[in-house]
Amino acid sequence: MIRVLLADDHPLVRQGLRAVVATADDIEVAGEAGDGREAVRQAVQLAPDVVIMDLQLPGLHGTEATRQIVARQPAAAVLVLTMFEDDDTVFAAIRAGAIGYLVKGADGADILAAVRAAAAGQPVFGAALAGRLRRWFAAPPVRDTPFPQLSTRELEILDHLAAGLSNAEIGRLLHLSGKTIANNVSAILTKLHLSQRAQAIVRAREAGLGKPHGPATG
Repeated sequence: MIRVLLADDHPLVRQGLRAVVATADDIEVAGEAGDGREAVRQAVQLAPDVVIMDLQLPGLHGTEATRQIVARQPAAAVLVLTMFEDDDTVFAAIRAGAIGYLVKGADGADILAAVRAAAAGQPVFGAALAGRLRRWFAAPPVRDTPFPQLSTRELEILDHLAAGLSNAEIGRLLHLSGKTIANNVSAILTKLHLSQRAQAIVRAREAGLGKPHGPATG
């Protein structure tokens, strides 16, 4: 029996995943978590075979939660399930140790096949994402910007952070919710290997961000 931990902050998503798992005779739900820190705690406590991990989690971003789970419970295969499929998100999840990546909206058969493959130690990527990975490794993108590990949106938010704006102010400026800004800030800290917002601001200003007419991107 393959034991799965579901980590997603939306109860309806977890309910849908439970329903999918219930159709399989060889897979069972070992536990659920609604935030990143709880996902890490339960992964260590329950020792599941597979963790289905949302990236946009409160408390601790899914990428960092993945990194901690892989470090503390290496037998658990983390399978990322997210709405985002841009290259930066894919590669950040891989670098954190995720064995696979599925986009939300995948059908039940694909999810079950991914869980079985992940439990067997096999990398799992959709056809489109696998194609992008092959193209990226064949010709790594060159970005003439600071912090190339950040997405365009994350770099824009970091630029505003360096300019002294609060999350609420950035959200109003970019027409995004406060939760979205907070999740992006968490992702920025993770990708830059920093623990505090102030450290990110210092790094950004040293790189030339935060000026009135600096390199913020739209």
